[in-house]
Amino acid sequence: MTRDKKEAFYNRSLERALQILNAFTDERTQLTLSRLSELLSLSRATVLRLCSTLVKYGFLQQDPASREYSLGLRLFELGSIVFHSFSLRKTASPFLDRLHLKLGRTLFLAILEQGQLVYIDKREDPLNLITFTSKIGTRRPPYWGMLGPMLMAHLPDPEVESLLEKYPLTATTKKSFTKKEEFKKWLTQIRKQGFAVDRERTFDGITGVAAPIRDFRGQVVASVAVCFISSSVDSKGLKRIIKEVQRTGLDISKEIGYLEKK
Repeated sequence: MTRDKKEAFYNRSLERALQILNAFTDERTQLTLSRLSELLSLSRATVLRLCSTLVKYGFLQQDPASREYSLGLRLFELGSIVFHSFSLRKTASPFLDRLHLKLGRTLFLAILEQGQLVYIDKREDPLNLITFTSKIGTRRPPYWGMLGPMLMAHLPDPEVESLLEKYPLTATTKKSFTKKEEFKKWLTQIRKQGFAVDRERTFDGITGVAAPIRDFRGQVVASVAVCFISSSVDSKGLKRIIKEVQRTGLDISKEIGYLEKK
């Protein structure tokens, strides 16, 4: 398609409306007309016209008292459609429920997307003494926690090198990896043993265990993990958790077509 034809299909108003929606973040859940105008470098009149249309169709809502805008319920409805239509998450869900029932710990399901770790499902016990801030949809550096290394361990070496160049190892505890060669040795260990254990390398006092999820080709496409307070589990308990997480990863793998090698 030529440049002229591409531009013929380009819609500036739609782009600006999308920029308005993208202006909202976890830190900016409510924005005034003036603030939106400032953030997007658009006139107040243009922003008002676009916001009025977005409010009409439910993509934005406006507080009558403060006049601040926030994201509307229509986005939640569309997000729910995407959320529930994600085949891997749907397939894994009953297995996560079973694992959560067995262990009573916080669980995560994650993938690598565009070079970042992305959480696509989570189970959390409301009685837990700690709450993990990572939510479904949260993105982290690819080396993060036990899930990232589990997934990176099955990438080609050049891709691992590229990711570490783009996202340099950053220490969050005294036990964090900061040297690439040491981190790569850990990836090799993870690949050989079939699970990853993050012993307080990401958060002080927190241990995580992750296992791979493979597709019908045998390629690792996701990872399932359990997090817990390190002092709450002894060596025997850790072995049990590793076994249960690996079993769950294998069960999900089989459900999406993986044939276990005998």
